[in-house]
Amino acid sequence: MRAVRLYGVEDLRVEDIAPPAPPAADEVSLSLTAAGICGSDLHNFRTGAWISRAPSVAGHEFTGVVTACGAGVAHVSPGDRVIVDSRYLCGECPACRDGLGQVCENLGFLGEIIDGGFAEAVTLPARNLLRAPGGVADRHLAMAEPLAVALHALRRLSAPQGAVIAITGCGPIGGLAALLARRAGHPVQVIDRNAARASLVSAATGAEIATLEDLPVQRLHHAIETTGNATVIGALIAVVAGASSIALVGIGAALPSVDAVTLVEREISLLGCHAFTDRDLADIRDMLPELAGALDAFIAEEIGLDEVPDAYRRHIGAEVAGLKTIIRCQEG
Repeated sequence: MRAVRLYGVEDLRVEDIAPPAPPAADEVSLSLTAAGICGSDLHNFRTGAWISRAPSVAGHEFTGVVTACGAGVAHVSPGDRVIVDSRYLCGECPACRDGLGQVCENLGFLGEIIDGGFAEAVTLPARNLLRAPGGVADRHLAMAEPLAVALHALRRLSAPQGAVIAITGCGPIGGLAALLARRAGHPVQVIDRNAARASLVSAATGAEIATLEDLPVQRLHHAIETTGNATVIGALIAVVAGASSIALVGIGAALPSVDAVTLVEREISLLGCHAFTDRDLADIRDMLPELAGALDAFIAEEIGLDEVPDAYRRHIGAEVAGLKTIIRCQEG
């Protein structure tokens, strides 16, 4: 079968490989239909941050159709279209036992710790699958995972009904967070130095475009930070009002020490947001029929597996007009 595999830093190859093994107990095999390129895929490619095995079929945002089920699988059946949970959980650590898989002590992700979705087929743990809602296109089902990440950040922020939310970064997570926040009734201000991306998110969601300098000092109480940039985080801490909250979603370099005195004296809460919960993904599954009509505005293009390495290059070079590239897994 055709697959895209990561061998190491900046070493991504499209290859013909053997199909995945048939499902063992509590596993499911899928014929893959669509996948999305994520910013963390690009980060891993450029830095090797999470390479734990090589080569590994890349990709953690994807969807497909069940082709076979191992013993003990009852919640999905052959022929079902599914949404995929990208988290690979140990199921045994205290966090997993407490239902907090997003902070599993041994957390890994599909496409890294096991093969992912940039291929024609894959075999996965059955717990990673939810039956998809009817009538939703494959390209939209493949966006369930980043939508769950955005929803988790919004829920961690816990802004009161109608409160203004500022979002720094208009990449996929920032854009989808703006979409969900606007749908929940929040006025949203989006901030990105890339004017084209800010305009796209504004047009797609109704958010207002702003700059950090525009934000009313001491008036903003709620922000979602998706860039991972230390300078942006510092600027947000400086501009928000006392007793405010900032949800941190972006992955960047390790940050220098934050001034704890400032956080204490001004009661600023920095909220780490990692992946999503079971509930977040299940709720996005239920919301997808309503959200689907808004998602095409975020899709830059649809490509085949053979085009993935070039798409990585164009994303890294900021040559992609939209926010999300969707891969059609069954095309040559």
